[in-house]
Amino acid sequence: MVVEMKENGGAAAAAGNKPQQKVAAVSVKRGEPTLVPPAEPTPTGEQYYLSNLDQNIAVIVQTVYCYRAPGDGAGDVAATLRDALARVLVHYHPLAGRLGISPEMKLTVELTGEGAVFVEADAACDLADVGDLTKPDPAALGQLVYSVPGAKNILEMPPMTAQVTRFRCGGFALGLAMNHCMFDGIGAMEFVNSWAETARGAAELTVPPFLDRTILRARDPPAYTFPHHEFAEIPDVSDTAALYGGQELLYRSFCFDPDRLERVRGLALAGGDLERCTTFEALSGLVWRARTAALGLAPEQRTKLLFAVDGRRRFSPPLPRGYFGNGIVLTNAIAEAGELLSAPVSRAAALVQGAVRMVTDEYMRSAVDYFEATRARPSLASTLLITTWSRLEFHGADFGWGEPVMSGPVTLPEKEVILFLAHGKERKSINVLLGLPATAMDAFQELMDDI
Repeated sequence: MVVEMKENGGAAAAAGNKPQQKVAAVSVKRGEPTLVPPAEPTPTGEQYYLSNLDQNIAVIVQTVYCYRAPGDGAGDVAATLRDALARVLVHYHPLAGRLGISPEMKLTVELTGEGAVFVEADAACDLADVGDLTKPDPAALGQLVYSVPGAKNILEMPPMTAQVTRFRCGGFALGLAMNHCMFDGIGAMEFVNSWAETARGAAELTVPPFLDRTILRARDPPAYTFPHHEFAEIPDVSDTAALYGGQELLYRSFCFDPDRLERVRGLALAGGDLERCTTFEALSGLVWRARTAALGLAPEQRTKLLFAVDGRRRFSPPLPRGYFGNGIVLTNAIAEAGELLSAPVSRAAALVQGAVRMVTDEYMRSAVDYFEATRARPSLASTLLITTWSRLEFHGADFGWGEPVMSGPVTLPEKEVILFLAHGKERKSINVLLGLPATAMDAFQELMDDI
């Protein structure tokens, strides 16, 4: 099953390449936004420290959770969610503050206690009209998430907004816009699950947040011991900018079921470069190599692969349970296009595996220190950034009316990003979502059809 989306957000499901009927437009009428402060007094008037791992990913991540109509006696869904949010913000009180700049000219949180932004809305359609959330559609799904009108930068946006949208059928959606500097995917899911269990009446949180991010302060003086090529700016000698600028950008989603994933692992192991590998290493190597071919990169073009590795257990000592913040670190692999394409998939998978194994406690401390010393930002020039959400428990957000029937992201943040999403009832399949210029997408499609 392939789903294709054009850059303007229109979505069309396709078996192979044949578009079917487009998803109905989602029309939403929003009420006035309100503030939900913590239900009890929390620290105010101070600055909350954000670590160097938080600084480089201060982008808004939008996700949507869709639920069937609650049964009789469920009460006011929006009121229940608002009340539970106020109570869980007592534990996660930095989310009730606002972003600011510290004396060191870094992002920080001003602990104002003013609250998260909460909006109620009504949709002039049924939940079924939303379509499949495993294939982001910004035009439709963006209606289910609240963005502050006229905000010019992240300092004018609250750390989180929540929108509850009621559908004609009685179902509803919870749309969240949360700044990545507040937490990574694991931290975000722990927050959502804590909010959900609070709504269900839990007296205590299963995983209370650990708020002290100063445990990831840079060393004094900073001492980076790795070259950190994740920050490298690679020249675009293939002129892919012209390709992207001259063609329509298409988004498609490719489903890899367990049998297909096993074939991918077989390809990664067949070339003799690896004795064993994970599904992530094999699939990342395959996709990196296929995208390189589809874009027609010159053989001498250096291409960089970036992806995040969860450092929670890799730090020494490991980060505390419930760490509230980004515990992920970017790692990288770099190769010339000719090297990737002249070798089997196993070569690319081996480079991915090497990048994973590079992430040790010293590598992560070095990354923290590198930013402290240079204030460098990771470059996406000639780069593929793979973001994996396949291990996140999106389906676990039960606020008292059952698990969501659908959940997922609203859009891809950049054209260089590929998203791995868990799929299926048992979540053993992986959807690979990416955007490419039209001719490159056709070439990528052909490569995927061969697997």
